[in-house]
Amino acid sequence: MRIDVPIIQKINCAHCGAPIQFKPGEIIATCRYCGFTQVIETGRAFDFEHATFQNNYDGDNIENLVHEWMRTGFTKPGDLARKARIIEKDLVYIPFWVLDINSLTTYKGIFERLTPPVVKEGKIKKRYNWLVLARKATKFPTREFDIPLEGKIPYDFRKIEGYAKILNSEIEQDKAMEKAKQEIEDHHRFLIKQDVDRIMEIHTKFEVGKATYLHAPIWFIIYEYRKKRHRMLIDGSVGIIIKGDIPTAKLGIL
Repeated sequence: MRIDVPIIQKINCAHCGAPIQFKPGEIIATCRYCGFTQVIETGRAFDFEHATFQNNYDGDNIENLVHEWMRTGFTKPGDLARKARIIEKDLVYIPFWVLDINSLTTYKGIFERLTPPVVKEGKIKKRYNWLVLARKATKFPTREFDIPLEGKIPYDFRKIEGYAKILNSEIEQDKAMEKAKQEIEDHHRFLIKQDVDRIMEIHTKFEVGKATYLHAPIWFIIYEYRKKRHRMLIDGSVGIIIKGDIPTAKLGIL
């Protein structure tokens, strides 16, 4: 016997009653009318801190940052700032989970760069505010994005620019925590490989603290240089270039 599970097509805000806008696959959404955040699957109120960062750049200021970046650095073509043309600039509030995690990894391995090889034991003890992108398909250089948590403020829809796009979360807190733990284990394996050549034993324990759901203002820039398009990501709260494609300079062309 086949049982059809109903698919949620619409949900109203539990706070103001307005319709919540969301797309298939999104789990946590924020009302664009009152700023209330809730879980789409159940409609229940959001249980965790919802924070954001204030965007401090408009379109003109962002263009200035882009051109300043183009003028600096010996790896960029000398005519990049003069000949590049910005063709798209979009402000998007990207959702992240920030997870407070204490981790302790103990390991045993063999250091083979000496003769005879030496068995070594050690431990890595670290506390992280680990950042997990709350979207499944979107590619974002999370490890290159250093979020200044001291600058976060409570989410306030009235401070979101009308032209900005706000993405909802597609990942629950539990899934984000699983992902963070796996990434931390992988990171610790990388660190351990700096100390030993072959890992024999490894064990990691976690102590989980506070989880924060936040939206960060990111400017997505596309610029054209010599008929090719290149992308940039800029942190709208502090104006730092998160990532920027650098065109390959052509020798002999001024």
